[in-house]
Amino acid sequence: MSTKYPVISVTGSSGAGTSTAKIALEHIFRREQVTPAIIEGDCFHKFDRMEFRAKAKEFEAAGKRLSHFSDESNLFDKIAELFDSYQRTGRGYARTYVHDDEEAKIYGVDAGKFTDWREVGEGSDLLFYEGLHGGVEEVRPYVDLMLGVVPVVNLEWIQKIHRDTAMRGYSQEAVVDNILSRMHDYIHFITPQFTNTDINFQRVPLVDTSNPFIARDVPTPDESLMVIRVRKPEKWGLDFPWLMAMLNGSFMSRRNTLVVPSSKFSLAMELILSPIVHELLEAKRKNR
Repeated sequence: MSTKYPVISVTGSSGAGTSTAKIALEHIFRREQVTPAIIEGDCFHKFDRMEFRAKAKEFEAAGKRLSHFSDESNLFDKIAELFDSYQRTGRGYARTYVHDDEEAKIYGVDAGKFTDWREVGEGSDLLFYEGLHGGVEEVRPYVDLMLGVVPVVNLEWIQKIHRDTAMRGYSQEAVVDNILSRMHDYIHFITPQFTNTDINFQRVPLVDTSNPFIARDVPTPDESLMVIRVRKPEKWGLDFPWLMAMLNGSFMSRRNTLVVPSSKFSLAMELILSPIVHELLEAKRKNR
């Protein structure tokens, strides 16, 4: 574990809910008066939007599928280089993927393209990564706290279908085809990360999601539970009885697994992660 320049990563698939984890951690950072270097994982895609489309057609002509989940379309080595460099020096290199025209005005780069690589980290207290591959094999040695956000798969698909049709203008057929095209890479590059994450947050619906492709609504937090699995509770010194007292309606399903109502997801994250982040920062301060 790095005590000088900590690295925290949140990993999860598209539509999994990593943005909720990001908001909870930002609350913690403000309370702890932390200045994070925030990195979005899509800056490590290998191809920009037009390059990806062209490359995907090449793959299709060869009878294969290309997705943003695989090592063929991502720079895993660059993520590892950033994390390694930041742990040692508090600096590293990253870039920004420009999603839309509003961001294009900010960065001066066309939507769908990347900015140039630049040095990041100066004046920061820790590095916070959010994206698809914060727990792949290449980066694990350089992460101090690795978090997974992973709904049960049918719920993940429902969330993605509703988000991409409502917010991004895709047809349901296009989104379903996208899900199917990614399945092999999801199994081989996304799922294995959650074996090694320090803490997993898995949302489980309490309503019927047997056929996610006909679901009219995303199950609400009141219709879900959050299963929180801590890989090594003794490492983080978590007080599960205290957490259950603070989180009304929660219970333990295994010695390292806490179940809470999904409406308390953000609160649960803050209660669990606040002392961990504080400990990382105290170790950093003592080391410096």
